[in-house]
Amino acid sequence: VLVAEGKPVIIETGAETRFKITPEQLENAITERTRLFVINSPSNPSGMAYTLEELQAIGEVLKKHPNIMVATDDMYEPILWTGKPFCNILNATPELYDRTFVLNGVSKAYSMTGWRIGYAAGPAKIIGSMKKIQSQSTSNPCSISQAAAQAALDGHQACVGEMVKAFKERHDWLVEALNKLPGVECLKGDGTFYVFPSFQGAIDADSSVSNDVDFAEKLLSEAGVALVPGSAFGCPGHMRLSFATSMDNLEKAVERLKKALS
Repeated sequence: VLVAEGKPVIIETGAETRFKITPEQLENAITERTRLFVINSPSNPSGMAYTLEELQAIGEVLKKHPNIMVATDDMYEPILWTGKPFCNILNATPELYDRTFVLNGVSKAYSMTGWRIGYAAGPAKIIGSMKKIQSQSTSNPCSISQAAAQAALDGHQACVGEMVKAFKERHDWLVEALNKLPGVECLKGDGTFYVFPSFQGAIDADSSVSNDVDFAEKLLSEAGVALVPGSAFGCPGHMRLSFATSMDNLEKAVERLKKALS
């Protein structure tokens, strides 16, 4: 957006809407200068995913504004445990096909973050412009990474299901454990490998800190636990925790948090 000399407009959400925007919020944010709508589901950092019905309602708003392009960030597509098939804005509102581009990759689904492979699909004119910028920045992925990505996409997908099952087990354990900590409130997520609990109660009870950034720095230095402050995502008072690690590490982290908050 900034490269195109545009102005990013963030629609703020909260726990009351499970960190998902409403059609009313979107409608109120749109002006005659709006040119692009970006949506990420399942979401980093909240772990929430939009339902088909929620996406259809958002799609109805976008149908009234034909000059707005749509970017759907589907990077966490397979890491979902709602019991329903993954869906994005195009599944919900096919009428947006000609002005939507899909962003995805192999980093999350196949644990290949270091291989740096992502891809986009959409209107040829937009993709062509994206290629011009990318060719002058990252240039191209190496051939080894491309071969590895092809092997992942073409190979047996059972490993992905096993990974999602493990993530779900860690998620359920972590949410329950966090909700037992004083001053912490954590919603259950729908997917990804993040939870986004509120630490506001703990922050308010600690006179040595004034915000989530201070609190995260204190937890890192005194408890040895690394959390990402919610302020980085527009949600002060919250913290992003990743459970893309072993249960042993998660248990140690929660025990350290328990001692730090007691």
